[in-house]
Amino acid sequence: MNENTYSFEPIGVIHSALADLADAPRQGDEGGYEAWLELTPQVAPALAGIQIGDNLIVLTWLHRAQRDVLQVHPRGNLDAPLTGVFATRSPHRPNPIGLHEVSVLEVDGSRLKVAPLEAIDGTPIIDIKPVLAQVNER
Repeated sequence: MNENTYSFEPIGVIHSALADLADAPRQGDEGGYEAWLELTPQVAPALAGIQIGDNLIVLTWLHRAQRDVLQVHPRGNLDAPLTGVFATRSPHRPNPIGLHEVSVLEVDGSRLKVAPLEAIDGTPIIDIKPVLAQVNER
């Protein structure tokens, strides 16, 4: 499984009042927070065209996740049968990539204020993409 190795450089970091994993909602629409996405100076020009009200997909590296988990009880419900992580949204998985749909609340240079976001403070950002419906409209 490890014959090919890939790496990436985070393009930024999340700044959020959400600091403790135990306080994080399971999904952004279940009580996600407002947060700032702070991008590195090298990629800041890539924000050109993003506007208040845009819907984005933010891809993150869930740096505090367990990478050796292959099966979970969905949503932590021990009455539910064990299920493979690829059939769930569990953060614990071999490559813990987070997928977050957010709305842009503010644009400030190399920073975007977004909501709702369930990722904790300090989470690395690996990419940002527009929601496809917006791409087709432009």
